[in-house]
Amino acid sequence: MKFAAIADIHGNCPALEAVLADIAELGIRAIVNLGDHVSGPLEAARTADLLMARGFPSVQGDQDRILVELWRGGTSARSDFRQLERRHFDWMAGMPPTLVYRESVFLCHASPEDDAAFWLDQVAADGSVRASPIDLIEAGAEGIDAELILCGHTHIPRVVRLRDGRMIVNPGSVGLPGYDGRTPVPYVVEVGTPHACYAILERTRAGWSATLRYVPYDGTAMAALARDKGMASWASAIASGWIER
Repeated sequence: MKFAAIADIHGNCPALEAVLADIAELGIRAIVNLGDHVSGPLEAARTADLLMARGFPSVQGDQDRILVELWRGGTSARSDFRQLERRHFDWMAGMPPTLVYRESVFLCHASPEDDAAFWLDQVAADGSVRASPIDLIEAGAEGIDAELILCGHTHIPRVVRLRDGRMIVNPGSVGLPGYDGRTPVPYVVEVGTPHACYAILERTRAGWSATLRYVPYDGTAMAALARDKGMASWASAIASGWIER
């Protein structure tokens, strides 16, 4: 079995198109999507239309859930919300929080129990972001009967081998290689490259292998769009992989 995993597109359609072209060039036909499809100041509707047309097995991310909750609540001034139509919200609302793919791969957005949790990484009290201890990671995987577990949310590409042989992979972010957060304390995630990132997973005789792949694309228009909408941190991350300070 061989397939690609994408996550955290956040409305960056040029990045998504570059990743899908790269996957196709490699001859990989199967793709799974780990959520946070359209949220942010970029091209929400265009990205949703492309993903809906492709019909990948997908889980709902925390930002997808929030957009659906806003829609059910009535209205919002958010840029992404105002781009979307009912069919887009219906599409996101129909996604499950977790999914078992081909009977052997467990898909979630952030962690199996929480769509907004840091799992493979954690935010320390001083605001630094670092790898989580193996005990905490394994606690989050308890009860998951799958050799391969896929998660996203943090935008940090990561491969972790559990002590029982299971593997957890975060494929990184297709569309947003850096951002700043405020909870539990102010912190910054910076991948350090503007490339669109995804993962290739393959089951071999020796077990699952994972390849993290970084795809170059022209993000100039998306960085400008983010800056025009007052999202300087997004503009900086899309342009360089770093957050301007």
